[in-house]
Amino acid sequence: MIKKGIGRQIVMHYFIVIFLALMLVEVVFLFAIRAYYYDTIYNSISSHIDVTVRSALISTSAGDYGEMEYLSQILALLKLPEAELQILDGKGEVLISSSGFPSDKPVQTSDIPQALASGSTSKWIGRQATTGEPVMAVTTTLQPGGGQVYLARFVTSIEKVNQRLTEITLVSMAIIAAILVIVLIVSIGLANSIVRPINNIIAVSAQMAKGRFDVRVEGDYRYELGEMGSTLNYMAEEIVRSNQIKDDFISSISHELRTPLTSIKGWSETLDSGGYDPDETRIGMGIISKETERLIGLVEELLDFSKLQQNEMKLTMAHVELKELLKEIVLNVWAKAELKKVQLRLDADGDSFPVYGDANRLKQVFLNIVDNAIKFSHESSVIVLHVVREDGWVRTAVQDSGIGIDEENLKRVKDRFFQVNTQGGGTGLGLAITQQLVELHEGELNMTSELGVGTTVSVKLPLLEEEPKVEEESLDEKTFNEEPSDTKPI
Repeated sequence: MIKKGIGRQIVMHYFIVIFLALMLVEVVFLFAIRAYYYDTIYNSISSHIDVTVRSALISTSAGDYGEMEYLSQILALLKLPEAELQILDGKGEVLISSSGFPSDKPVQTSDIPQALASGSTSKWIGRQATTGEPVMAVTTTLQPGGGQVYLARFVTSIEKVNQRLTEITLVSMAIIAAILVIVLIVSIGLANSIVRPINNIIAVSAQMAKGRFDVRVEGDYRYELGEMGSTLNYMAEEIVRSNQIKDDFISSISHELRTPLTSIKGWSETLDSGGYDPDETRIGMGIISKETERLIGLVEELLDFSKLQQNEMKLTMAHVELKELLKEIVLNVWAKAELKKVQLRLDADGDSFPVYGDANRLKQVFLNIVDNAIKFSHESSVIVLHVVREDGWVRTAVQDSGIGIDEENLKRVKDRFFQVNTQGGGTGLGLAITQQLVELHEGELNMTSELGVGTTVSVKLPLLEEEPKVEEESLDEKTFNEEPSDTKPI
């Protein structure tokens, strides 16, 4: 017995469909066979009637004989082997019969009135009133010389035919039973071929639900089951990778927070002890201030990421001149570039590049990109910021000739918490935040890189052809969940 579940449903539905189809075929087949056998008997008698009745009427004449002698001659001419021939009058009374047995009662079967009404041959199938034997009666009218109407009724037994039909029915039912057994076996095998992989996948997913992400779906399953198993395995690998990234992030952020906190704590305790001249005090306070700013930057980065993940990022949308924004960014990072003797060059193909966006968030995007370019560039190299118009877009490409990124890491560099160089510091969230901010502005961020050659980061933003009519004083109050369309959620 198959236990309840999808396996039983498959077997039952498959079995029922095949069973109903076979029953339909069986019924149609049996009706066709029955009709074939009965029609063969009827056609045989009908053909005999067509051939003999006319010759009988021509060769005999009622005027030359008495009625009974005339009917006897008709009976002798029309008789058919294995069929009883009865000559009846118009009321159904049997006048003479080839069996020689008289009939006390008139024949009242439906073939009599049908033959009289139509003047042609009619058929009746039923049981003989006296013996109960199954018979077929074929009746036709006789009207010699336009005189009295007689009926010639051929009665033949169909018991052997019915026995043959019963045998055929039993054989066909046995064949159907054998087919159903085969169908049952095949359907159980089919159900097991589906249920077993599903049970295996369920067992593996149950272990994964308990935290065992080292287990995998084993087996070369095909079609949707194979896709399901592959998806589950991929999900487990992604969870393991995400957990590893999370662990690396926790380790990295702990280090990033520990370093400035250690400096702040050390210098605060040193300054608190007193006895230092003003220059040393100034140096200590500068370090405390610098490390505090560093902590604030880390916290703000985490807060930005949290807001983006929860769709709570505010955007104050307005007209932004991208070329002027990039000039500010170059000035902001100039000192850092000078420390590595890196040259920054702005190459703008035109004077005006208006876009519609949040100036502070766009500044955050390009600061992060340029800062990364400086960080991973060689000394005495050049970083070029290309700005061009392209079919309703403004494309800004930050191109460096630094260490570059290999193909494997390039695919993951925009993933959250991922860092190509874990020793370089940071949270691994910069490019993930940058990507989402660009998408908030309905733009695109793309990266191309070659290890040892350099990296190009391209940002495409929609070109502002016509400045939208927006009240500037209300822009800083727009949030993602308010009605105006100039504030965008992530």
